Amino acid sequence: MIHPSAIVDPGARLGRDVEIGPYAVIGAEVEIGDGCVIGPHCTISGPTRIGRGNRFHSHAAVGGDPQDKKFAGERTELVIGDDNAFREFVTVNRGTGTGGGLTKIGDRNLFLAYVHIAHDCIVGNDTVFSNNATLAGHVTVGDWVIMSGFAGVHQFCRIGEHAFIGMGCLVNGDVPPYLMVADKYAEPRGINAEGLKRRGFDAERIAAIKRAYRAVYMSGKPLAEAKQELAESAGQSDDVRRMLEFIERSERGLLR
Repeated sequence: MIHPSAIVDPGARLGRDVEIGPYAVIGAEVEIGDGCVIGPHCTISGPTRIGRGNRFHSHAAVGGDPQDKKFAGERTELVIGDDNAFREFVTVNRGTGTGGGLTKIGDRNLFLAYVHIAHDCIVGNDTVFSNNATLAGHVTVGDWVIMSGFAGVHQFCRIGEHAFIGMGCLVNGDVPPYLMVADKYAEPRGINAEGLKRRGFDAERIAAIKRAYRAVYMSGKPLAEAKQELAESAGQSDDVRRMLEFIERSERGLLR
């Protein structure tokens, strides 16, 4: 199921029922899992490992060299999980030798047109990246995150699970789990309550997350005191514990 105009390097490995469309180019050291569909004019460069059931729409370009002046041609890798969708003109770069050598994408993610995932990024599962959302290098994105259109994340930032990044936001700090941020330079705007309800969070869990948000963002307390308040309630709520652990690991600095 390879179109005659496609170019597939002899060193590429294709699983069962892989479809490759017109004028696609599959490079050396590329592994494509069962049931993947590679649309017309796509480019997949290696070393790249792709799981099962992924769909790449026209002109997607994944596995290319990192856009980093420090990159000197060292062997680095891109790893993609299962059942992801990459729409038109999405770009995903491999890692860098100085950044761990790996860009990694999980399962069931949706990347709309013109999304860019830079070198050494780690993206979890079940995320949605709307059109033109962009990650700089070394960004970590947790499960169930929604990136709205034209949002951008500064290098080395982390986005916690279930966070919602508003349209056009420029994120330059760590966003804890469950938060919603908005405005040109991203500012906290509460928790992603609607998203949590859709994913089955009950009223008790959401109330605990709201209390944690108020402690960190609305109480006016220094961060050390807010963290102490979270620590005191973490035993009764796994969600609060996850927020506290995320904040404790922050190196870039908390968006606050």
